[in-house]
Parts: sequence; C-alpha cells; structure tokens
Amino acid sequence: MKILTIVCFIFLLSSASYSQNTDTIKTFQTHNDSIVTTNGFNQILKKRFLEPHELWDELLQKHVSSNGHVNYKSFKSEHKKLLDYIYVLSLMHKNKAFESLPKEEKLAYWINAYNALTIDLILRNYPVKSIKDIKNPWQQRLWKSVDIKYNLDEIEHNILRKMDKPRIHFAIVCASVSCPKLLNKAYTAKNLEDQLTQATKDFLNDTTKNSISTSNLELSKIFKWFGSDFTKHGSLIDFLNVYSDIQISNDAKIKFKDYNWDLND
Repeated sequence: MKILTIVCFIFLLSSASYSQNTDTIKTFQTHNDSIVTTNGFNQILKKRFLEPHELWDELLQKHVSSNGHVNYKSFKSEHKKLLDYIYVLSLMHKNKAFESLPKEEKLAYWINAYNALTIDLILRNYPVKSIKDIKNPWQQRLWKSVDIKYNLDEIEHNILRKMDKPRIHFAIVCASVSCPKLLNKAYTAKNLEDQLTQATKDFLNDTTKNSISTSNLELSKIFKWFGSDFTKHGSLIDFLNVYSDIQISNDAKIKFKDYNWDLND
C-alpha cells in the first residue's frame, strides 16, 4: 500500500472583529484524519487547524527554556519547520487583508517575525559565539526568496518603533545574553498587552540585566540606545516606576551596564 501524506498550509488572518469585509486566510496542516482511495492508491489525509503563529509557538516551547535560553543545536534539527513558519509569515503579509488588521495583530506579527528571523539568522551561521560574529547581521536580506524584503533593522526601526509601544524592546530579542529573554511562547493579539507588560517587568527586575535601588540605577544600554522611545510620555524614571519592583527617586543617578553579546544559549 502506498501512503501519500499531504501537507497543506492556508493561513488564518481574520477573526470575528475584522473578517466580514476582508479576504480571509485559513490555516491547517495535515495530520492523520481519514483514508481516501483514489485510482487504487490509499491516501492518508491528515488535517490539523492551526492559529497563525502556532508553528512558531511549538518551536519555541520545544527549544527555548522558561529562562529564555535557546538550544540552537536542537533548533537546527527543525530548521525546516522554522523556514516553513517564515513562509507562513510571507503569505500572511502578502494577503490584502493584512493592512486592515488591528494594531495588536500587526504588533504580534512583527514581534514574532523579528524573533523568528533572528533565530534563522543564527541557525544559518551556527555554530557561532555571538550574533556580532556574523557580518552585518541586522542589515542582511536573507528572506527575499519568500518575498520578505525587510531586514531586521527595518522591522525594528521602521515598523515596530513607529507603533508607539516602547515595551516591544523587551519582546524582540537579539540572540545575546544581555538581551531580554526570548519568550518561549508566540506573541498573540489576544494576550499581547499582558505579554508585553510581563516581558518588561521580567527584564527590568532581572538583576543580571539591571541593578535598581531608590537612588542609584545601573541600567541596560537598551534604555540608552532607545531613550527617546521611553520618554515620549514622561521621564525615563516615570516609565521605569510603572514596571519596577522598587520605587525609584526622580533624582536617582543613572549609569549603563556593559552589554554582553555572547549567544543566549
């Protein structure tokens, strides 16, 4: 008996809030479901409906620890699945419904895209000790074959930063020890606010990333590099006090820590 396993991707971008007047993309990947006989061949059809970022979610849960450490060696064994997800991203972006998506859907999309493309960049060069050992890592255009024309810099600076959510800096990850931890779940529109808030709190109150007392701060250079993002609606200390476990004085002295670019494995 010949067994033909059919794998098909059709992607779901819509939800009840915005599906009425847009083209929809539905997603499923085949899994054991039924046997169909065609021209004497038994075909085992396998179907499983997926949410837009479920492939990415599965990879993260399998290869990223709760502390954000990435097992790149095991991730590389499923590099093909990651490339499938990147292809999913390209199809989602090309669909004409994409531009009409709610802001939360777009934010979740671009955060997941940034992190997935960063992992792909590392896997293409693995083993590597640091992302900085790769030539121009944030300017590379590696995904043109699937019609993703953006590099990492453009996603971060031209798209995400312009969406006025400074907490994105604690969700996107540069594969380095001093970066925020890579969440081992995909970001979703439904959970985005809680996920961004938790990511910010986790990073700020991680004593390996920031040292905070009432009057003295040793902060990650993220707060220096992107200072203007955190002061649009008040001072930097105003922003920090929303998420810090310690109440910081407005007169606190601020220094910035050295950044460790070693791989976050």
